Amino acid sequence: MARKFLKAGALTAPLPPVLVTVGNMEKANIITVAWTGILSTIPPRTYISVRPSRHSHAILKERGEFVINLPSADMAKKVDYIGIYTGAKVDKFAVCGFTGSESEQVAAPTIEECPIALECRVTEVLSMGTHDVFIADILAVSCDERIIDGAGKMRFERANLLAYAHGEYFALGEKLGEFGFSAKKENKKPHAQKGSKDASPARAGASAPFGEGKTIAKNEKKPFYLTAPRGKSVGKRGAAKARKGGKK
Repeated sequence: MARKFLKAGALTAPLPPVLVTVGNMEKANIITVAWTGILSTIPPRTYISVRPSRHSHAILKERGEFVINLPSADMAKKVDYIGIYTGAKVDKFAVCGFTGSESEQVAAPTIEECPIALECRVTEVLSMGTHDVFIADILAVSCDERIIDGAGKMRFERANLLAYAHGEYFALGEKLGEFGFSAKKENKKPHAQKGSKDASPARAGASAPFGEGKTIAKNEKKPFYLTAPRGKSVGKRGAAKARKGGKK
């Protein structure tokens, strides 16, 4: 494949165009931010990048709190409007018809119409050229109860989240898989004859998922998500064995 080299630039896509709320219930503003993401799982930590010239920048510096509201695809026009007009002159809540509700951990309001919201408190501000990066701990998460299934799992496909790529908005497409699906076996192999050396896939080696013909050797390290400890039930025989061993 031939490649064309371009001038260095901020070229990562797609990104989530989130609606960041600042201030409090009495006086709040919304700013559209595309440069955001996750920095850490434990503690849960995120960031947003904001130009110092933006109206919300001074509020962020003063209050040190914000809410990242994830909009759905049908909000694209409102998300765009909020990114164009300044809160110094426009009440974006009123113009867009958004409802501000009280957050659990921060003073900044949550946008009720957004399916998912992350409440954040700033821990550090870094100057990175054109933008300041607000690093923050995620204190709480709330979501529309309609995107939670019967097992209590958040179903992101129900949220219909919006994506952004260099000046263009997109709705997310079809689901292609889930974490770890490349390592799952799609078809059951026929049972090997008793006593065969190939009875165990670990002995014979498993085929690579992308058809390179590579096999996984018996002593080769497995991906962490296949070796994570998992709880095992103890049957009557195992329980009796444990009790017997405990008397020694």
